[in-house]
Amino acid sequence: MWIHPEEVLLAGALWVSERANPFFVLQRRRGHGRGGGLLVGTLDVVLDSSARVAPYRILLQTADSQIYWNIACGSSRKEITEHWDWLEANLLQTISIFDNDEDITTFVKGKISGIIAEENRLKPGEEHEEDSGKFREAELKMRKLFGMPEEEKLVNYYSCSYWKGRVPRQGWLYLSVNHLCFYSFLLGKEVTLVVPWTEVTQLEKNATLLFPESVRVSTRDTEHFFSMFLNINDTFKLMEQLANIAMRQLLDNEAFAADLSLPKPSKTLKNVSALKRDLDARAKNERYRAMFRLTQEERLDGHTDCTLWTPFAKMHVVGQLFISNNYICFSSKEEDLCQLIIPLREVSIVEKADSSSVLPCPVSISTKNKMNFLFANLKDRDFLVQRISDFLQRTPDSSWGDTNPLSQISHSASSAVPPSSSPGSESVQKGRHYHPGLPTAIQGLLQLYHRDDPEDLGPKAMREKMKEESWNIHFLEFGRGVCMYRTSRTRELVLNGIPERLRGELWLLFSGAQNEMATHPGYYGELVEQAMGLCSLATEEIERDLHRSMPEHRAFQNEMGIAALRRVLTAYAHRNPGIGYCQAMNIVTSVLLLYCTEEEAFWLLVALCERMLPDYYNTRVVGALVDQGVFEELTRSFLPLLYEHMQELGVISTISLSWFLTLFLSVMPFDSAVLLVDCFFYEGIKVIFQVALAVLHDNMDALLSCSDEGEAMTILGRYLDNVVNKQTVAPPIPHPHALLTSGDEPPPEIDVFDLIKSSYEKFGSLRSDVIEQMRFKQRLKVIQSLEDTAKRSVVRAMMTESAFSIEELEELYCLFKSKHMTSCYWGSSSSAAERHDPSLPYLEQYRIDPLQFRQLFVSLAPWVCGGHNPTLSARLFRLLDQNQDGLVNFKEFITGLSGMYHGDMTEKLKLLYKLHLPPGNTPSCLTPDLWSVLEVKDYRYYLRMWAKEKETKRETIKDLPRMNQEQFIELCKTLYNMFSEEALEQQLYHAIATVASLLLRIGEVGKKFNNGTKKRETMPQTSLSAQNPPHSPQGEEEGPGHGASGESEVCRALADAQLEVVAPQMSDEETKDDVSVSSYSVVSAGSLQCEDIAEDTVLIRGSEQRQGSVLDTDWSITFEQVLASMLTEPPLVDYFERKRDIQAKMAACKAQRAVERQISSASDHELTQHST
Repeated sequence: MWIHPEEVLLAGALWVSERANPFFVLQRRRGHGRGGGLLVGTLDVVLDSSARVAPYRILLQTADSQIYWNIACGSSRKEITEHWDWLEANLLQTISIFDNDEDITTFVKGKISGIIAEENRLKPGEEHEEDSGKFREAELKMRKLFGMPEEEKLVNYYSCSYWKGRVPRQGWLYLSVNHLCFYSFLLGKEVTLVVPWTEVTQLEKNATLLFPESVRVSTRDTEHFFSMFLNINDTFKLMEQLANIAMRQLLDNEAFAADLSLPKPSKTLKNVSALKRDLDARAKNERYRAMFRLTQEERLDGHTDCTLWTPFAKMHVVGQLFISNNYICFSSKEEDLCQLIIPLREVSIVEKADSSSVLPCPVSISTKNKMNFLFANLKDRDFLVQRISDFLQRTPDSSWGDTNPLSQISHSASSAVPPSSSPGSESVQKGRHYHPGLPTAIQGLLQLYHRDDPEDLGPKAMREKMKEESWNIHFLEFGRGVCMYRTSRTRELVLNGIPERLRGELWLLFSGAQNEMATHPGYYGELVEQAMGLCSLATEEIERDLHRSMPEHRAFQNEMGIAALRRVLTAYAHRNPGIGYCQAMNIVTSVLLLYCTEEEAFWLLVALCERMLPDYYNTRVVGALVDQGVFEELTRSFLPLLYEHMQELGVISTISLSWFLTLFLSVMPFDSAVLLVDCFFYEGIKVIFQVALAVLHDNMDALLSCSDEGEAMTILGRYLDNVVNKQTVAPPIPHPHALLTSGDEPPPEIDVFDLIKSSYEKFGSLRSDVIEQMRFKQRLKVIQSLEDTAKRSVVRAMMTESAFSIEELEELYCLFKSKHMTSCYWGSSSSAAERHDPSLPYLEQYRIDPLQFRQLFVSLAPWVCGGHNPTLSARLFRLLDQNQDGLVNFKEFITGLSGMYHGDMTEKLKLLYKLHLPPGNTPSCLTPDLWSVLEVKDYRYYLRMWAKEKETKRETIKDLPRMNQEQFIELCKTLYNMFSEEALEQQLYHAIATVASLLLRIGEVGKKFNNGTKKRETMPQTSLSAQNPPHSPQGEEEGPGHGASGESEVCRALADAQLEVVAPQMSDEETKDDVSVSSYSVVSAGSLQCEDIAEDTVLIRGSEQRQGSVLDTDWSITFEQVLASMLTEPPLVDYFERKRDIQAKMAACKAQRAVERQISSASDHELTQHST
């Protein structure tokens, strides 16, 4: 490939010149292509020389200069020769007329740079242009060394040591989007390692005496240690990110999508890829969104140090200012001192205030609800104001007079006003499931039911009023709504319990749901209208659980509360079909509806499921299982003695799932649990961990004396049942669980405020970032454990339906799944997400398309058909694809493979026979419209399908349809191709020719009987000669009867099958001598010892074979006739009765997985055209 000209001082060092002219020199790396070269190879690897992957180069030289310029490099002689020929043809004559050597050098360098620029311009996509030449060179090297296609993107590469046993091997670690790769070449010893991220089960950074400052990468089978990194922390962070992306692929089967909207760098960063920048930006965005509870679409534009004037404390607080596309946020350096979120939709004025020595570089931001924020000590104030101005102009509903955001914009309702009174909610629309006139669209259920209650003037009610007054004072001092200052005082008020009247508003504020609701007006109502009335598995489950949601509360003992709950859950299932509905969502949502309107409850549910409790409510409750693992780890850290005892009893995994999934709402009295929900919306998941640890700590002595799981569960159940809220003003709600007592002694009551206070005192040191780190570690373990469970379930299910052993089924499942996973990141005819349906049983979840099926068929099928393999594979695919969706699941795949390996002769012949009948021999006739219909899956369809599968199906050989002459010819052709690599291939060819002739005659005899019995039926006579005019370049003549014509057709097909020899393609001239071409036996016409072939038959090949013959449409045979004829030939009986072992095929398939990676890539020559 052409490269930007680089100076070379020593042209002869480690290089051999092979061609030269007055201006250019073509050189080869010493040792390449000649064997040996161990020292040179070692130097190339250790020094990261490009010569390892590009052993040829072309230098520009001038007579008077000692400096050479490297202008091209190549991985093969063919590639470098093409560049050399181009130089001689296009540049040699031109530069020979130059008088000055400097002019020659300048001209050639400009020409080469122009070629590279033109190649980059013509390339699809612009991401390559951002990467430095050195990095693109490393990416090319990775693809060459590990056989990766062009779709596989390198993220970064590092020099390090890989420990093989106790010996470190110095080399290069390549981290791509989907693989961890390592390469080392030291004094002739080569080490190549490729680990897909989806197979990583554990990733740890540790320091031991044996492996100082090392990274351990664990898979199911082995462990790999890497050390001697220049910056181990950066490397490990990137590994974590890539492993996380892989786990997301296993969960959702979604390919990694690069962020195309990422701003381009002001200059090309050395050795930093666009993907690395993308991943770094993603990590920053995730931290930013988690810190301020912002939506997934929010992207951090930048941050800077500054100070914020806090009027409540009369002081400047040091912290950081964050700017994103919709928000301005501030966080103090001292934790909990002050946090601020200002949505740009609320900003009315941004201005630069007068600078002074006391207040340098200040910026004032005013909001529509008359709040003013003063930031100072800004390093680049002008740029900051311009960025805010740019974002304000893009903010919806903003009308700026000019580009300078110093003018007042139109005033709108304050964010503190309840969104339920938004425009469009004035008139009640009849016939709609949800409209603003519904009681639950205006108020929470609790307000509706307490509306008519007499005013309570008791001590509890007075305490509640005092709480409300405390919050009102807080609002006056710190602001109200999204722009409120959030300080340690705010946390104190939350921990003391949020008043019932303010609970809905503050939940919306602290969770970030208010921002989403404000930016999506009318969204919930539209979603309800779309979702109601649709029937799905989720809606069935919702209906089943509606009356189980807080049945003890009177709000859900009538249709109004039930209907509101139905609408919210159905709308969310429609919004997020990936989650749909999960048990426990009904309990949480019913509590939200008590304090919020329907729309507010919906957006709170969105915040819970998609941000605050990620992956908790998907089909496999992965998030809850991850946090269960985190809780176990925290228990081991804080309560080691109790942890060991609880592990022996197996209690932690039993209790924690229900605690986390429902936020203690299902295990604790409602009035107490709702206070934990208050803390959760403010603090996040950390408060749930703290309270769970406090519960275990309070019961430590009792739990340590337990002897079984049931006793421990009883102790914890009694404890949680008696956690009471003595300050509540609401009438007591009976707990759904029966009171667990031990003897006659009543259990002691535990004040929920004391429990919360205790959790902060003992376990308040927990940090959110530490929890996220622990979550990552557990996520790897949980997802891989779920994958193992799925594999075991599949193997158990298939044991009764196939004759493969457990080990063989496990290995086949891994191969099948790996084919499915490659489509996630290397593309396919249909996206992997469409082909992965988590609602299906495990053995039907993963599905592959025809191309991937063909690759597995060629690798694993016992019938080797050479060039006929693609045709046979396509036929088997169509036969197995019973629902005609263009995809085959694992069950169908094993059914086909098991028939080929473990069926008797009759079963194998039956399969071959079916492959040449519809639908096997006819391509799918689905139109695009039908495809779109098939993609919409109704759960009732699957129920009917499963019911059908359970019905006993007994297909006898008499049920098989008859085979016509054209189908029979194709069958003969397949059989001939199957014997090309057999030891007794001549005997098999003779046997099949004899059987074919016999069957043709049987068909002729049968035709006479059929014609006699079916005179009333008109059989359409269609001949190929009618469609295509007869054309016989060889001048052959057809026999007088159909029998002769049929035999002639069969013999021609057989001869054609034998003569189809596909020569291997040689992409590189140098490798021709090293590639051994497997010989295909070519049988001539004379070697076909078949007396039944007509004398006038001429064996021809190519597409002309059928043009001069007529197919007999009345001719047909049955499967019994085929089977009986085959049984007369011992070589055929031996061939089909022979037992075959799949182990060797699977081992070869596994070993060739790296080679198969090249299938989807460009050719070797195209790869080398990748420009630097």
